[in-house]
This record gives sequence, structure tokens and C-alpha cells, in this order.
Amino acid sequence: MVGDYLLSRGLLLSVEHGEFDLLKITSNAVREMSEGELMQMEKARRLDIKEEMYFTIIRQKTASLIASCCAAGACSTGSNIETVEKMRLLGETIGIAFQIKDDLFDYELTNKTGKPSGADIKERKMTLPLINALQTTDEATKKRIINIVKNNNNDPKKVAEVIDFVLHSGGMQYALGKMNEYRDKALDMLKEIPESDYKKSFVELIRFTTERRANALPFYF
Repeated sequence: MVGDYLLSRGLLLSVEHGEFDLLKITSNAVREMSEGELMQMEKARRLDIKEEMYFTIIRQKTASLIASCCAAGACSTGSNIETVEKMRLLGETIGIAFQIKDDLFDYELTNKTGKPSGADIKERKMTLPLINALQTTDEATKKRIINIVKNNNNDPKKVAEVIDFVLHSGGMQYALGKMNEYRDKALDMLKEIPESDYKKSFVELIRFTTERRANALPFYF
């Protein structure tokens, strides 16, 4: 509710001060986030998500928020359209890396139990480590794993079976590689920006995004 309140206040302030460019940026982010979340819910029912669709979903439901924050920051200082768009793309790139890192947490050991949480599997979310693992296995194994996610996702032993499958299939390594690609792309995008304390903070933010541990942030997507 606090988040909804802050969002509504931001939209109202944009209207009150005639900052319609900021209003457009924020409104587009709300639309994209909603569409991405609805798309993920639909795919959770059908479990037919491919890698291309995965990136579409996370670009909308997560990366669009960070992209809009970066674009709004540039816009609020009077930057030209080209700069605002560059910052939007930078935020989008960071956001994709952020979400892949979140998806990797599902297969990493937690501080509480010493075991992977499997939370996304329990919610029937098809994330990149699992998607890649399914793409590189035989058809019989693929059907078995999908059946577990669809029908036995609340059975701890079955969830552990899916986690073990992903860990031994290379799905984690693949997702980690993709995350690092987006991290490096974001760092490259910053190279054309003059040196400053703000740029240094951005570099630290990008590195934190991909190096953070579970529970390092107070919110999740």
C-alpha cells in the first residue's frame, strides 16, 4: 500500500507541475509491469515458456521499473531526448541482470535452511535456469520435470528433484553467463559518460546487482 501511495503521489505531482514527460515515463512503466506480470501468470498455467518469452516477461515486469527510474532521473534534470533514452536503456539492462540474479537465488543455498528454496518452482514460475535445463535435455526427462512443476510443486522431495536436475544440467551456469553479459553491457554503456561521483555510484550499483546475496534487498519481483 505504501508503494501504491508513493506511485500515486508521483503521478499527481507530475500533473500538478506540468511534468508530462515524467508522467508518460511513469505511466508506461506501470503499464509494462502490469502486462509482464499478467503474462507470467498466464505462462505459469500453461508452462510453455521459451527463453525469448522469458526475457520479454522480465523486461516488462522488472526491468521496465528500473528503466523508468533512470529515464525519469535524466528527464528531471532537463536532459535531451537522446540522453533520456540512453539512461532508459541502461536501466533496462541493469533490470534484466537484476531479475536473472533473483532467479538464481532459487537454486542457491539459503541461510535459514542450508538448502535451495525452490520458491519459484512452488509458484510454477519458469525461470532461465530451468528453461535452459529443459531445452538441453531429452524429451522424456523434459515431460517428467514439467509434470512435477505442474502437479507436484508443493512436494518438497519433488521440488528438490527439479532443483537437482537444474543444478546438474548446466542451467545455473548458463543463466549466470547471461546475467554477466547484461552486467558487462551496462558497464560498457557507462563508458561514454564523463567521470563523476554519480558515475562511480552507478558502477557500484551495477556490480551490487549481480554480486548481492539473498535478502540483501528489502523487496523482490
